[in-house]
Amino acid sequence: MINDIHRLDAEVRLRPVTPADAPSLAVALTRSRAYMQPWEPVRPDTFYTEQGQQERLAGMLADRDAGRVMPWVLADEQDRVVGAFNLNGIVLGPFRSGVLGYWVDVEYAGRGLATAAVERICESARDELRLHRVEAGTVLDNVASQRVLAKCGFEQYGMAPRYLHINGEWRDHRLFQRILHDGPLMG
Repeated sequence: MINDIHRLDAEVRLRPVTPADAPSLAVALTRSRAYMQPWEPVRPDTFYTEQGQQERLAGMLADRDAGRVMPWVLADEQDRVVGAFNLNGIVLGPFRSGVLGYWVDVEYAGRGLATAAVERICESARDELRLHRVEAGTVLDNVASQRVLAKCGFEQYGMAPRYLHINGEWRDHRLFQRILHDGPLMG
């Protein structure tokens, strides 16, 4: 799954990110900027450019090659990016955990794509990376994302005051986790 392509519906598939995604990411992020503003950090205008995305992807792919991140995108039938999913902060050893982050393009929101992608990523985290758990956090009022996590078997385990700097202020977050397995430590 890590390097596979998975169809999520008739038009959209989940696939690994590539450097060639920079132009399409810039377009999708720009189109969805106002929609995602309540849930995202304040970003410089350069973040929304092709060059900004090229630089971001270069760092992300270096982190992927080092085993710290697994990045995917949602792509439509024309291979345009319509969302992104990252399993960040991957730690092996006795912790065997990662932190999930994601967004879906404003034009594709509400279609169940996030739920399908999160489920596939959790399967990959368990079966291929052999992670024990995946965690995620949402600002308190991001009910849609909380629903996605609940549908995918995540349980809320806490609340972190002033956890991340989102939309110009330190925001409290609900913390969720999904235990993927309780089997023996491997690898």
